[in-house]
Amino acid sequence: MTGISTRMPGEVVFSFVLVILSLVIFWQAYSISGFSSISSPGSLPLAASAIMVMSACFSFVKTLKKPLENHTLFFTHVLPPIVSIILAFILIYSVVLEKLGFIVSTFTFLVISIQFLYRKHFLITLGLALISLITVYVVFRLIFQVILPEGIVPEREIIAAIRNLFS
Repeated sequence: MTGISTRMPGEVVFSFVLVILSLVIFWQAYSISGFSSISSPGSLPLAASAIMVMSACFSFVKTLKKPLENHTLFFTHVLPPIVSIILAFILIYSVVLEKLGFIVSTFTFLVISIQFLYRKHFLITLGLALISLITVYVVFRLIFQVILPEGIVPEREIIAAIRNLFS
């Protein structure tokens, strides 16, 4: 049973990373304008980040004092296989995104991920992936006009042809 008196795997590393990130934030707050007076523009961010540094250090020391829980393995607890597999999918997606383009790579990523996680009928997976892709594409490409990687699908020509039909 996990209690407050024991330390979980990865907790020390996480606490240490919090200390480092807090120090980086403190440095960034100091670089806003230094600390020339209590009413300077950087005083509030500096005070907030100083509290972050102190809290992170307190948490780190408290974590170091706890005994490690014996029966829990790091990768089983922190990085289970399902998370590792999804991370691998995301890595592959990010590598092929520029080459294949947003539409092909995102649709493929969604189909594989949804099928892996949802494990229902493949037609349902295809439908969910298609609806998700269309929604994201309409919102980001057409409404917000975000430039997405084109890849192997000639998006500009397709959009131009659709606009010509309605004009």
